[in-house]
This record gives sequence, structure tokens and C-alpha cells, in this order.
Amino acid sequence: MRIRSALTSVVLTATLGLVAAPAAHPATGPVGAAATTCDSGGSITMGKYWLNNNLWGAGTGSGTQCVSDSYQSGNTIGWSTNWNWTGQQNSVKSYVSSVLGWHWGWKTSGTGLPVQLSANRNVNTGWTFQPNASGTYNVAYDLWLHTIPNPDWSNNPTDEVMIWLYRAGGAGPLGNKVATVSLAGATWDLYQGNIGWEVYSFVRTSNTTSANFNIRDFLNHLRSNRGLSSSKYLTSVQAGTEVFTGGGRLATASYYTNVG
Repeated sequence: MRIRSALTSVVLTATLGLVAAPAAHPATGPVGAAATTCDSGGSITMGKYWLNNNLWGAGTGSGTQCVSDSYQSGNTIGWSTNWNWTGQQNSVKSYVSSVLGWHWGWKTSGTGLPVQLSANRNVNTGWTFQPNASGTYNVAYDLWLHTIPNPDWSNNPTDEVMIWLYRAGGAGPLGNKVATVSLAGATWDLYQGNIGWEVYSFVRTSNTTSANFNIRDFLNHLRSNRGLSSSKYLTSVQAGTEVFTGGGRLATASYYTNVG
């Protein structure tokens, strides 16, 4: 087990949890066969991505969550997750996501990662989703950075960058607000905190359910304005929902991330 990402807060109350590592025998199946897993740490491989049923904070409450694939077309995928959680309102129960690249180890090939920030490579992404839920949750990207290009299960990140597209029920990020910035055609409040590594959270000032942008723009902002070193490597791009409490569903109609 590893200290988990995306330490998040409700009404500015920070939480801490553990990573649910991928299951030793993950649930897999051909896309189109509607593979589903409800196991903590269960996974479904979708080409260069894999769906991670990461129920890292389940111990702060009770409930269930499942993830299912929908389709894969080239580098574009669709998937969904359903949940029902009770318990501490200010504690994240899960971050069920699509993973590209590292997550305390490597699972798939052809990801285009890692990539050193100094290379200034495009990391283009698009995500269209529909939340149908009550309670407290967010929908966000979670990016991981290391000082080395080949981290394994024993190498914690040095930096974590979240990009919040949608939030409900009072969900708020870790740390303190340090700036308001304009990036990718929108306005974002930037928060910064530390949990043994630096955590930066770009929180969109208005919710959206569809986004297309270059992740490089967010990383370059941190390089220019917050001292993020250009020598570091982007090792992982994850996209999913952090759930605190409540029930519902997040359906991803279309998602891709391409490193070019």
C-alpha cells in the first residue's frame, strides 16, 4: 500500500488515505463484452489505458463502487462507474479512474509516457462525461510527476497536479488558494499544499462536462510561476471521480489522452 494521491477536502478539511494497488488477478475482458469489476483494486484493460477501481478511502465509511468499460475505438474509450457511499463527509472514499502510465508500477504499453517536461511535448486530451449523482464528489484529472523516468512500485511521486472540471456538494481541494489563472479557455483557482510531495489543484471556477485542452499548458504554468522543475517527468495521466459520500453514476461518453 502507498500513500494516496489527491488529498482533497470538503469545506477546506484535508483528508489522507492509501492507494488501493491493482489486484493481483484483475478483472479483464474484451471491450464490447461490458467487463465490470466491483472489487477494490480491480481493473479492466482498455488498450493503452486501464480502468482502476481504486477504493482507497473505503475504510472511512461503507458502501460499494463498480466500474465498467463501454467501448474502445483507437485511442478513444468510453466507460462508467456507479457508487453508493456513506460515512465521513470530509473523507474521500474512492478515485475510480482511467489510468494512462504509472500507478505504483506500469500495467500497459504504448502510453507515450514518461515524458520530461523540458521536452515541451503536447499532451492533448479530451473528455466528455455526464454525472448523475447526489452527495459530495468531483470529476478531475490526476497527474503524477517523478524525478526519474522509470519509477516502480517503490517510488512515490515528487509532485501531483489535479485539474478539476466538475464538483458538487462542497468538495474542495487540499491546501491554500495561491492564484486565479486563465488556461485552456477557462478560469481556474489554483491551490497548493504538501503531503510529502507537492499537490497543485486547478479548480475550474464553473463546472463543465466537456473539455479539450493540452495538459502541457497547465504544467508550463507551474514551471513558470510555481517553481516546478523542467527536469521532472510526467509519468501518469488519470481521469476519474473522487467520491466523498452519496450515490450515483459517472458515464464517460468519450475520453482520450495522446502524448505527441
